[in-house]
Amino acid sequence: MADKVVLAYSGGLDTSVAIKWLKEKYSLDVIALTVDVGNERDFSAVRDKALKVGAIKAMVVDVKEQFVNDYVFPALQAEALYEEQYPLATALSRPLMSKVLVDAALKEGATAIAHGCTGKGNDQVRFEVGITALAPDIKIIAPAREWGMTRKETIAYAQQHNIPVPITISSPYSIDENLWGRSIECGLLEDPWNEPPEDAFLWSVSPADAPDKAAYIEIGFEKGVPVNVDSRRMDGVSLTQYLNQLAGSHGIGRIDMIENRLVGIKSREIYEVPAGVVLMEAHRALESLTLSKSQLRFKQRVAQEYAGLTYDGLWFSAHRRDLAAYVQSTQQFVSGTVRLKLFKGKCSVVGRKSLHSLYSLSLATYDKGDRFDQSAAAGFIHIWGLPNKTQSQVQKTEDD
Repeated sequence: MADKVVLAYSGGLDTSVAIKWLKEKYSLDVIALTVDVGNERDFSAVRDKALKVGAIKAMVVDVKEQFVNDYVFPALQAEALYEEQYPLATALSRPLMSKVLVDAALKEGATAIAHGCTGKGNDQVRFEVGITALAPDIKIIAPAREWGMTRKETIAYAQQHNIPVPITISSPYSIDENLWGRSIECGLLEDPWNEPPEDAFLWSVSPADAPDKAAYIEIGFEKGVPVNVDSRRMDGVSLTQYLNQLAGSHGIGRIDMIENRLVGIKSREIYEVPAGVVLMEAHRALESLTLSKSQLRFKQRVAQEYAGLTYDGLWFSAHRRDLAAYVQSTQQFVSGTVRLKLFKGKCSVVGRKSLHSLYSLSLATYDKGDRFDQSAAAGFIHIWGLPNKTQSQVQKTEDD
């Protein structure tokens, strides 16, 4: 009886070829595992295809709710944006997928886990670091990294073995999609001078074609987690799907960036994250109202570190867990409502309120009711500037 391998199966070219290749190369029986993180696919067809290609078993695991609640929303609370732009859609799904793969491998008695990543991308690192953090002794196989075939050769291999080819050379986009966002790369997008064509986008209309009338929405948060839109309470999956559709219809959510990959190269990446853009703006606005100056400053540093760890595949690290504990502490009073304007590709915060607001009108106003003691300012300025004044008096430089 052959040993078994659990393959992270997408139904695409590389993972379909991998089913046959793993049997030929390693004499392994393949269990194809597809993880539903909001991929919006015909999973019955994906399962049937895996069995037709040669898998001994094909499974689909729906983890959309877990994905949103345990990965997406914690990253939102942290305001984790990689290189201040990317809301980590693909990066956030990989640790959860790694966990599902490990759980399945242990349950099925498999000796190995396989994935379809190439040797140039970030996902190979995310999968393998995540898997080894959860199951240090399990073997990991990366067929697309080992077999050394070009894209054309992989397609030829598939045709030779009667494996359905899901893409053609004339349609070369590489797309990863989940509930939180889409990533689009390859083809003419590899030249950073080329403007992304409209056929690269699916979730958002061109801002030029968006409605001429702005849409206003109100998003309610409880402890940093979005819970309602326009007073209509929703679960995390439904809320994200709703905002993806609404914001995308107004041309919001497109990101075009030059990204520094973990493997040491720069890559041109196109993302569609309508809900992510809207929720990040809303959450940031609410925190500006409910967190102190010191909390906001330090949390910016935490956000950058949190995003870097997630992007680099270190979700299961002790360091990320420690940062997450700090983030959760900061969210205790991040509850309230944010009003946003969606118009022609732009999401603008136009209102915010909270029962825990640190904003005091009586202190901020220049009108009647001003309770700020302006007479205290002179003494404050004197004490605040005293160290600087003292140093400048005794340590003059050439620039003084």
